[in-house]
Amino acid sequence: MQSKSALPILFIVMFLVMVGFGIIIPVLPFYAEEIGANPTELGLLMAVYSLMQLLFAPVWGHVSDRVGRKPVMMIGIAGLAFSFFIQAISTELWMLFTARILGGILSSANMPSAMAYVADITTEENRGKGMGIVGAATGLGFVFGPAIGGVFSKMSLSMPFFIASASSFITLFLVLLLLKEPKSKKSGPAKEKQSIWSAFNGTVSVLLIVQLFISLSLSGLEATFAYFAAKKAGLGTVELGYIFMIMGFGSAMVQGGLVGKWTKKYGENAVIQGGMMVSAVGFGVILLVHNFLTAAIYLTIFGLGNGVIRPSVSSLLTKTSEAGHGSATGLLSSFDSLGRIIGPPLGGWLFSLSIGLPYISGAIMTIVAFILFLSFRPKAMPTKMESLE
Repeated sequence: MQSKSALPILFIVMFLVMVGFGIIIPVLPFYAEEIGANPTELGLLMAVYSLMQLLFAPVWGHVSDRVGRKPVMMIGIAGLAFSFFIQAISTELWMLFTARILGGILSSANMPSAMAYVADITTEENRGKGMGIVGAATGLGFVFGPAIGGVFSKMSLSMPFFIASASSFITLFLVLLLLKEPKSKKSGPAKEKQSIWSAFNGTVSVLLIVQLFISLSLSGLEATFAYFAAKKAGLGTVELGYIFMIMGFGSAMVQGGLVGKWTKKYGENAVIQGGMMVSAVGFGVILLVHNFLTAAIYLTIFGLGNGVIRPSVSSLLTKTSEAGHGSATGLLSSFDSLGRIIGPPLGGWLFSLSIGLPYISGAIMTIVAFILFLSFRPKAMPTKMESLE
């Protein structure tokens, strides 16, 4: 079966894509500052990338429905490679902005085409497993990438960008040589002709809004937890690096090893609900952090809950959307990006009012998403038994 050979290759590809992306994360602020960026310009430099992904992910998803997953994925990876290279040789701030804009536009093709690829090659019963594997690959990439970037930054601040560019070019050739285009798109030819926004209706709109709330609360936590842990427990950058690494490993293991089993046994509905409940509890216990051990345990509890939501939502979305898989997953990536644009400044503002507010609001947003999902979930949403019929 095509999925058995393609999923491991897709795992490696998405892992390498996210390693390349993660390499520059700890270096970019210092690199931009060296070139002459002030804090406001740095914020814009970070935001413009997410803004481009917000705007272009649905477009690339729709294009992948028409021309195929592999060529669109190659465009996205090539965009990353060229973007990293331009950043590596940048001597002026405008060059960095150009690279970030270009990278945001083109790399937004990666996640929608990867998720649509999984939807194309898996049965509905095994869809959650496939999405979990992609989620695990991206999670592990974010664990290893920043560590690699930190090591190479000791040579020079531009070196991590050259390494990320080289890694992306290698990944591009792996896709070219090893990844095969799905033999047939389960989204069907009729659906490929629909507009991008035909995916935004009924059940799908609820799933997109749920993902927005989850992304919003997560990015607010990521933007403020370092300050929170420093004030509450006196933790520094090294300890925080270990904590996020532990959380990343835990989340990736759950996505890669358990999401598929759980969605197959209980259905995506139950897994999404369970993930949101655990995430809300995680937000609550984070307020009790007082040392390294409690920070690692409580953040990992949150990460385990949050980690199962995105692959399960992706799986359910491709089952319920009347548009092509690419259009649906492109919109999902777009809503995820919207949350990541709004979340950090919102989290920072709440933190300035009270250091616990980002996590209280995160718990509230997760509960609201849970209620929304329960209240507006049509009976037609597939469960395990329905998908087997």
